[in-house]
Amino acid sequence: MPPVVALHDPKAPLDRRGRSLHDLRISVMDRCNFRCPYCMPKETYGDGYRFLGSAERLSFNEITRLAGLFVGLGARKLRLTGGEPLLRAGLAELVGDLAALPQVEDVALTTNGVLLARHAEELKAQGLGRVTVSLDSLDPEVFRTMSGGYGNPTEILEGIDAALAAGLAPLKVNCVVQRGVNDHTALGLVEHFRGSKVIVRFIEYMDVGTRNHWDKMRVVPSRELHAAVNARWPLVPLAAGYRGEVAERYGFADGHGEVGFISSVSQPFCGACTRARLSSEGVLYTCLFATHGLDLRTPLRAGADDLTLAQLIRDAWLGRNDRYSEARAELHAAGSERKIEMYYIGG
Repeated sequence: MPPVVALHDPKAPLDRRGRSLHDLRISVMDRCNFRCPYCMPKETYGDGYRFLGSAERLSFNEITRLAGLFVGLGARKLRLTGGEPLLRAGLAELVGDLAALPQVEDVALTTNGVLLARHAEELKAQGLGRVTVSLDSLDPEVFRTMSGGYGNPTEILEGIDAALAAGLAPLKVNCVVQRGVNDHTALGLVEHFRGSKVIVRFIEYMDVGTRNHWDKMRVVPSRELHAAVNARWPLVPLAAGYRGEVAERYGFADGHGEVGFISSVSQPFCGACTRARLSSEGVLYTCLFATHGLDLRTPLRAGADDLTLAQLIRDAWLGRNDRYSEARAELHAAGSERKIEMYYIGG
C-alpha cells in the first residue's frame, strides 16, 4: 500500500479563503444506469454517447495512491461517487484499500441504490462506513420522470433495507426537489422513513453543469420545505455533526428521527466548504461548479513520485478561491464559462 506522504510543512494547507482540505469525493465511474434530467439528461447522454474507456479511468491502485496523498494533506473523509459507483466491478476491494489508509476516519458511498442489495454486505465487510442513496420520490410515475425512465422505487427500497441489515446505519436518502415535478411527493418520503434509521435530506435543485436546463423557477427553497415538514411533524434544530457539514439538521420533536436540508441556492455554504473532487480519469476539481481542473493522471502515469504529486495537489488547494454559489447571480449575468457536469464528479 502506498505511504501517506508528509510534506516538509506539517501544517495542512489552507485555500485563499482559509478553508482546509478535509473531504475527498472520488468518482470511480462516469457511467450511470439512470438518466436523471437534472444530472444526465437522456437527450445528451443517449445510447451513442462516448463515455470513458476502462484504460482512461484510474485503476484502484492509482485511486488508492492519490487518496493517500490527499490524506497526507488533511483529508479524513472519503466518499465514492459516480456516475453510479456500483457499476464499477469489484468496488468493495477499493473500499477495503481506502479504509486501510492511515488517518482515514470515514469511507462512504453515494449510489442510486439499484445495485445496493447485492453489494451491501460485502461493502460493509470491507470497511464501508456510510451510504447515501438518491431517491427523488416514492411515487412510481414521478420516480420514472426523475430517473429518466429507469428503475422503480421498490428496488431502491430493497437496497436500502439490505444496507440497513448489513449495519450501514444510519443511512441518508437524498432527494433533489423540483417545483412542479416531485415537490408534491416530498412529505410522503418523510412519512415513509420517519421513525427508521434513515435520514431524509432535501436538496435544492442546482445549476450543476450546463446541460440540465436549470431554471430558478423550479427551485423549491429549503425554508419552504422546512415549513411544510414542520407543520406536519414539529421540528427542533440539531447541531451540525462536523465542521463544514452541508445539511442543516432538524430532529422530530417526538424523537422519531431527523431530516436535513441542503440549500446551495438559497443559503450558500461556500465559506465552510472543505471538499475536493477527483474524477474517474484523475482530474482534481476544487468545486462542484468548476470550469476546469488539474490533471493528475498524466504525471502519475509518467512516473512522478509521491512528493511531486502531493505538491501539485497542495498547490492547487492553496490557489483555491471558489465561491460559485455565493456569486451565482453575478456569474450568470456575466455568462460564465461552461461548468463540469455533475455525473462526472459526483454531487
